[in-house]
Amino acid sequence: MRAVTWHAAREIRVDEVDDPRIVDPTDAIVRVTSTAICGSDLHLLDVFGPVMHRGDILGHEAMGVVEAVGADVHRVAVGDRVIVPFVISCGVCSMCRRGLNTQCETTRNVDQGTGAKLYGYTELYGRVMGGQAEALRVLLADANLRVVGRDLPDERYLFLTDVAPTAWQAVEYAGLEPGDTVAVVGLGPVGQMAARIARHRGHRVIGVDPVEERRLMAERYGVETLDYAGHEQAVDGLLSATGGAGPDAVIDAVGTEAHGSPGAALMQNVVGSLPKGLAKGMLMKAGVDRLSALNLSIDGVRRGGRLSVVGVYGGNADPMPMMTIFDKQLTVRFGQANVQRWLDDLVPLAEADDDPLGFADFATHRAPLTEAEAMYDLFKEKREGCVKVVLKP
Repeated sequence: MRAVTWHAAREIRVDEVDDPRIVDPTDAIVRVTSTAICGSDLHLLDVFGPVMHRGDILGHEAMGVVEAVGADVHRVAVGDRVIVPFVISCGVCSMCRRGLNTQCETTRNVDQGTGAKLYGYTELYGRVMGGQAEALRVLLADANLRVVGRDLPDERYLFLTDVAPTAWQAVEYAGLEPGDTVAVVGLGPVGQMAARIARHRGHRVIGVDPVEERRLMAERYGVETLDYAGHEQAVDGLLSATGGAGPDAVIDAVGTEAHGSPGAALMQNVVGSLPKGLAKGMLMKAGVDRLSALNLSIDGVRRGGRLSVVGVYGGNADPMPMMTIFDKQLTVRFGQANVQRWLDDLVPLAEADDDPLGFADFATHRAPLTEAEAMYDLFKEKREGCVKVVLKP
């Protein structure tokens, strides 16, 4: 089959690889009908290169049709149309019962000191082959696959695999009360969806992004927007828009590759160019993140406000403005999305006749899987108004 594979820093290819097969009796094989490129996939090209391996299959947003099931799979059957949450969890351990699927005790990567296994996302998270491929081996299929209807197009369901649950959790972690204003820093895929969800819940939303096309996309859903032309200008814009106080909550939907951190960007490029063993040590022990989005969120939120961080960070020794966080008495929540926890909230919205979150118009670019390399480049460079790419195997 064909799949998008990682070969080296800033080098991916579409290769012929072996078809996936049933290994454990709890596995299923899904023929992928749609898959997407996520902003966090871009981190694999640079920041997380030291924990990637040549030939790793990328992608953690996929859906399709079940083609085979193991002997112990009973909740899904051959022919079912399904979505594949990017988090792999057992559904029955104490963490899963708490709704913390990303901390699943069954699939947690104890040897790496990290959380649950993820599709297509480095040796730190199990080195499980991903979904930017013609087929995917799904682990613990009964606990993870979600059967969906057949009448709606793929794009009404595809974004339930990651983007929408991540954005939903971002809004939940922001702790919004009626009448609150929330700022969303970064209007990429997750930021766009978080802004739509917060507006759907009746909140005032201010989006911050340097790319005009992304601001215009958010404005179609009632979001007020600010250009990001620098830290001070953005903080001043948030304060001015909220009577000098700052928004009640800020969502950081950017993470480790934020604009406005040239020193950290250089550090990331240097680390990505080092020999693998040395680079991995630097990644695990150094501060390698670009923190401009996080610092904007901390400085821009009101005193006593909340900060919800869903942008991916990769450094273990990043400097944090602890005095500011303490002095402003901020509540801060970080975390990978517990996808399975939020699906019951989101599936009805995806299937609603009025499509209130705009799933149908969320993708800006569509292409065959064979054009993945060009689409990664387009998405990374934010050309042609690219916000979300869907690939069709």
